[in-house]
Order: sequence, then structure tokens, then C-alpha cells
Amino acid sequence: MSSHTTASDHLPDADVVLIGGGIMSATLGSMLAQLEPEWRILMLERAESIGGESSDPWNNAGTGHSGFCELNYMPDPTDGSKSASIAGQYHLTRQWWAELVRRGLLDPEDFIHETAHMNLVFGAEDVSYLRTRVETLRADPLFAELEYTDDPDTIAEWAPLTMAGRPSTGEPVAAARHPRGTDVDFGALTRSLTRIGTTEVRTGHEVTGLDRTDEGWTITGSTSQGSFTVRAGTVFVGAGGFALRLLQKAKVPEVRGYAVLPVGAAFYRCSTPSVVADHDAKVYGQADVGAPPMSVPHLDRRVVDGKEHLLFGPYATFSTKLLKHGRLTDFFRTLRPDNLHVIAAAGLQNLSLVSFLMKELAAGPAKKFAQLQRYYPQARRNEWTLAPAGQRAQLVTPDSKRIGVLQQGTELVVSADGSIAGLLGASPGASTAVPIMLNLLQRAFPVQWSERWSTAMTAAVPDRARQTWTAEAAARTVTDTDEALGLAHARR
Repeated sequence: MSSHTTASDHLPDADVVLIGGGIMSATLGSMLAQLEPEWRILMLERAESIGGESSDPWNNAGTGHSGFCELNYMPDPTDGSKSASIAGQYHLTRQWWAELVRRGLLDPEDFIHETAHMNLVFGAEDVSYLRTRVETLRADPLFAELEYTDDPDTIAEWAPLTMAGRPSTGEPVAAARHPRGTDVDFGALTRSLTRIGTTEVRTGHEVTGLDRTDEGWTITGSTSQGSFTVRAGTVFVGAGGFALRLLQKAKVPEVRGYAVLPVGAAFYRCSTPSVVADHDAKVYGQADVGAPPMSVPHLDRRVVDGKEHLLFGPYATFSTKLLKHGRLTDFFRTLRPDNLHVIAAAGLQNLSLVSFLMKELAAGPAKKFAQLQRYYPQARRNEWTLAPAGQRAQLVTPDSKRIGVLQQGTELVVSADGSIAGLLGASPGASTAVPIMLNLLQRAFPVQWSERWSTAMTAAVPDRARQTWTAEAAARTVTDTDEALGLAHARR
């Protein structure tokens, strides 16, 4: 049973300490609790509750990133390798959730709901792109149900709000749809995962020091009532934007030269029942030139705390905080002599991104709302509220040829001795949490992995070692997973 307290302590020794109370730490904790129920797993979270930063449902789009509709994963419409990789990883993540449901440890109604994943594009160039993309992806069994249309009436059936009242300008328009998309409340999921097994949660505990010892690590920090100390054999840093700073404090050589750039966002939100009832999809568009991966426009159906909403965005915001509830000094505290040139080089190579962000920040309310009306022409301002979302730390890594490279996605860093690991970067991390944590288990605990854990996790996530998919096998395993998660489309 998890214990939430803010009291000052000299905490008992732990086998594994998880720093940060988000979906990544919760996923790792749920695995360790099943693999080693006698181990002491301790989660330390600086806030007064868990799942309140990037995992909070209002700080992300809630998309179970499956590659179905994320056009930024596939700039070349004839190369579906990255979309296929993401789809496979999200399938593994859902398999773990399904296994926990079968064991009676999760209730899928708390965190996952079905909703179609769609694309909507405008103009002859993007219509041609989308048609080719769908043709390419349909060859992969995981995308076999992907549909394409350039008929406005069909698009209106799929997503009525997007076509109602749209001016007849003659502009070509096209859409793609996959029925097996999902909407995920990662905050609710995080809380559910931390209730599994023996994970102990301490909120209000901010880690400020990590010191290596002969037997592992000594972790120090502060609470509202004083300080705390705990010793651990292994440490995982799943602290979102703070992860790099903590790995730097721990003097982990594997992050030398690494840097992060803060990227914030805001979303328009609508909770008017009559509007929400007419939209049952996550509709992704084509990003503007230079837009960061997490800035692809999308009109989403969301389910949060059992209530349905619509979300549109994101709109770029700027802050030097690396967490929504962080400090303005966060970014500057990650700067080191070994990463200043890396950041500078990445910035010079991404001037289109800099230009995009400046235009976004300068955009007034009218221009922002016009972007929403591009996807929902009859949107009324009095039904939408612009709300701040989460902060992300976009990863920048050193490169032998380009000096510094702005990375998409996440990167798992594991020390040479396996005693400390951390996750850096941003989307689609939450949706790929399970394969990331399986990678961590294998690298940080090689003896346990080879002796016991590999067999156990293959039984729990049977498609972990799959190299190829047949259409029959893909349909069967996806349907089995959907049925375990209570998703209605599995029974159609």
C-alpha cells in the first residue's frame, strides 16, 4: 500500500528509489513490484501529489501515441518505419496494462477510452502526401484498418464539427481514420500503477543531492519540515524536465554534453455538452514549417474524471521553467561548459523552429482562435477557454559532426554500472513507457533479467520479442489486448 506523507525523515534503505511521481516511475514501480515483491521500492515526489506534471491529463493531449495520426513521425510518406515502431511500442505498453487488468490490479475504465485517430489536411500537396502515407502504412498489419477519403461528406460523417459551415473555396481536403485509437488519462493511470504491490510513495520530498557510495547511492533532499536521507542500491530519475539536472548532480558521465530546451504549451478547452457530443475523434493536422513535434495541431475528444471535453492546440508558450510548477532558474541551472556549444549549434541548425516559436508567442487571441476555426469552422469563443498546459524539456545531444542535435522523443540513459538511470526528452514517452522500462530492466539489472525477469516479462508482454507481424497475428493480439482493456471496438 502506498503511503503519502510530507514528514521529515531519515528514510529506511530501499532497493530501488524512483525520483519523480509520473507515468515513467509508476510504470517501472509496477514492474518491479510484480517481479520482486520483497523489494522495497520508494517513490519520491517533490509535489504534494503524484501525476501532477507531464502526466496530468490537462498537461498533455492524452493521445495513446500509436503512429496512426502523428504526421510528424513520417515526413517521407513512403517511409513508415518510425510510425510502425511507435505503433509496436504502444501495443507493448497496452499489453502490460491488459496483463495488470487480468490480474485484477487495474481498472481500465479509470484511464483509457476508445476514440478514433484521424488526420485532416488541406491543399493539393498535403492531400497527395496523406494519400501516399495511407497507402504505405496499410502494408503494415498494425495499420490494416487505416481508411482514407477525400470526400467532404465522408469526412463530415467521421468528424462532423470539422466540416459543418466550412466555406466552399474549392480547396482540396482529405482525411484518414483508424478506429482503434485511444484517449488516455495518464494522471489517473499513474495513480493506479503506484497502488500496485509494494511501491511506497513520499510526496513533498524534493531530491537535491545524489552521491555515489560503495553500495549504491545516498539520496538527500528537503521537505516542508526539514530534510531527508535515504540509501538505495539503484536509482531511476523519472523527473521530467528536472531529470538532466539531477543526473548532472550525480556526476553521471553518460550525460556529459547533454542539454535541454524548455518548451511550453497552452490548449483551448471546451466542455459544452452539445459541442462535445458531436466529436468522437482525435483529429491531427499537418504542422507548420519549423514547428516542434509536440506542436502539431489537433482537435481531441478527452475523457477526464469521467467527463467529456474537447481540446485544441497546442499553442507554444515560453518560460525558462522545466516543469509547470518549477522555477524560472531551472533552465539556467542545467547549463555547463560542456553543453553551451551543443545548445548553440542546435539553435543555429533549427532557425525555422526559432522563427515559428517567435510567431506563436506574438500571436494574439484572434489569430489563436482562427487556428481553431481552421479545424472547427463554427467554433464560438464563449465556449472555449485557453488554459496553460505542461512544460517539456526538449532534448539536445552532442554530435560528432553537427556538434549539437535537437532530438525528437525520449532517450534512456543508464550508467555503466547500471546503478542509476534516467529518462530525458519528451513525447511520445508516456505511450512507449513499457518498452522503455523493459530496456531499463535489461540494462540496469542484467543478472536478474537473464535469470528470471526475461521469462516473466515475456509471459506478461508476449509480443516483446516479436520481430515480424502477420495480418492474422496482429489482428488477434490487438483484439485480445483491446478486449482486456474493455474497449468496445474489439467486440465489433
